[in-house]
Amino acid sequence: MFKEIAPQKVQEMLEEDSVNVVDIRDPGAYSAGHIPNAVSLNDGNVKEYIESTDKEKPLVVCCYHGHSSQGAAEYFSQNGFKEVYSMTGGYSAWPL
Repeated sequence: MFKEIAPQKVQEMLEEDSVNVVDIRDPGAYSAGHIPNAVSLNDGNVKEYIESTDKEKPLVVCCYHGHSSQGAAEYFSQNGFKEVYSMTGGYSAWPL
């Protein structure tokens, strides 16, 4: 089960280094701009990410507008991540 999280809270957690962030947008959108330290995930690297990432550390999933990230967040929670969030509003709501 995942929860929703506000972009401002994600920013606070990043400043405390208490969260991992994944960006599921396409590589072009990620290259144009992304949340600091966010990992760009796609079908080619998601399995490796799941196998190599600390599942105890909170995970935030970011997409364009906060819709696709909900399904992805559910996927991560089903794959062993203990605390998973979908970022409300997606990258479009990120404080730049």
